[in-house]
Amino acid sequence: MRRCMAAIPTDPPILFRDQRYVVLDKPAGLPVHPGPRGGPSVEDWFGGLSRRKDGPWLAHRLDADTAGCLVIALRKAALIAAQAAFAEGRAEKVYWAVVSGTPHEDGGTVDLPLARRDSRMGWRMATDPAGQAAVTDWLVLGRADGLAWLELRPHTGRTHQIRVHCAALGWPILGDPVYGSGAGSLHLLSRAIRLPVDPPLAAVAEPPSHMRAALGACGWVIGRATRSDRKNS
Repeated sequence: MRRCMAAIPTDPPILFRDQRYVVLDKPAGLPVHPGPRGGPSVEDWFGGLSRRKDGPWLAHRLDADTAGCLVIALRKAALIAAQAAFAEGRAEKVYWAVVSGTPHEDGGTVDLPLARRDSRMGWRMATDPAGQAAVTDWLVLGRADGLAWLELRPHTGRTHQIRVHCAALGWPILGDPVYGSGAGSLHLLSRAIRLPVDPPLAAVAEPPSHMRAALGACGWVIGRATRSDRKNS
């Protein structure tokens, strides 16, 4: 798979921090952990996030090409609590995407199981009735000529779930090299995360620079909350 590698900033971009968790604003193109050939990753920041002998830990994962909210646990008890929230479907995850195509409806739910497919060219996820359950709610936040700005809320956490679901509906995410045209950078943002831990965790990430022109064409205005933002704040 083609990937645009990000240069890792010296200081991690932090959206939320307390004694239990840090939520990073992960740059697009930066893997969460080093691959077999090494290279920069989110884990390069771990030494500066905590001086404890154990941790930090990734509470969940994002694709390398996805930007936005990424939860890091600083304590083992916090990690266990966060992982339970994700596994039990109690974590609220909100994504923004700009897709190529214009949905006829204003929103809906995708319920398409997914399975991994391996080949000599690499691997990808595909819809498969025999695969693992995958459910995503979607809402149109804005439209432009041949584009749509979507809010997506996955109820499950399958690999590439949002990317495959958008492509399966006929609206591949802009810049997706696997499930779409692949031109430019992936227009997918982990917009917000909320964990029902005690006390609760909540963070919101602004769109990265490469998404802003397309979002602006669809009606996004920097600093202005959407109806969905206000409803769920």
